[in-house]
Amino acid sequence: MSPKPSFPSLIAWFLKGVAMGAANVIPGVSGGTVAFITGIYERLINGIKSLNFTAAKLLFTGKIKEFVSATDFTFLAVLGVGVIASILSLARVFKYLFAHHPVHLWAFFFGLILASIWYVGVKVKRWGPVPVLAFALGTATAVGIALMKPASQNDGTVYLMLCGVVAMASMIMPGISGSFVLLLMGNYQLIMIDSVAQLSALDFSALRILAPVGIGAIIGLASLSHFLSWVFRRHHDFAVALLTGFVAGSLLVIWPWKREIVQTFGSGEALKTKVVGYEWLAPSASTETYIAFGIMIAGMLLVWIMERLGGVSKPADAASEPV
Repeated sequence: MSPKPSFPSLIAWFLKGVAMGAANVIPGVSGGTVAFITGIYERLINGIKSLNFTAAKLLFTGKIKEFVSATDFTFLAVLGVGVIASILSLARVFKYLFAHHPVHLWAFFFGLILASIWYVGVKVKRWGPVPVLAFALGTATAVGIALMKPASQNDGTVYLMLCGVVAMASMIMPGISGSFVLLLMGNYQLIMIDSVAQLSALDFSALRILAPVGIGAIIGLASLSHFLSWVFRRHHDFAVALLTGFVAGSLLVIWPWKREIVQTFGSGEALKTKVVGYEWLAPSASTETYIAFGIMIAGMLLVWIMERLGGVSKPADAASEPV
């Protein structure tokens, strides 16, 4: 059983949830990335892992105290409230900034994540050939995903389940966007536009598409959380180095100076545009560029300040993980 959390811990978890929720609004910045760079990723994975069949049985038989004791419920609940609160409030600010000041917003996140790579990387206890190889593999994978071209649509049941598995896995993995992976697999419009619109109109034939995706998502969430928990426990340095590489590779997508390649999906009220790639540019000599570099440095300094205050790199979060 985890010790009763202090009020400052609750506030810290809530704010990290707020940051995760806000990050999900920005293409290329996933909630998993924020969880990783703020030091709660391992605990989040273990918390998800604790929500198993035994925990569900305790909950549905009315054994609430036992359920709370068997899971990291308080941590997950406070984090979840922060995510929801962010999506309903702070995320609107980020949407406005992304629409009207995209370069400056990208610059802030670029500086934030660039500085975080160092502070996360030092959590590798011993940098040897294996962690270095893991870091290179993670970086290459994230860059490769960013450069991939979308596949064609496929509504086969097995493929839809695979889409659910991969999309959920990518939402958990830092540096990889779940919706972007669906787009690469060719089924973004089929799942996120057409089927969701049908279900919103109470056309339950959409369940033929969404049900396999949902089953795959549950399988992906359960299997990956158990796998990552095992890897962190048995091969900590490899896991941290690999995920640090994922975050480093995501900097390619977060680079502030780029031109979006946009594709339109759906029709009528379901019409939606989605970024399918980028054309990367060099910064020009302008006032906007100088301001962007200043904001980038501010983002880096923010990480440094948080580290100096001990709010990010303390292992306290991981220390109280449920077994």
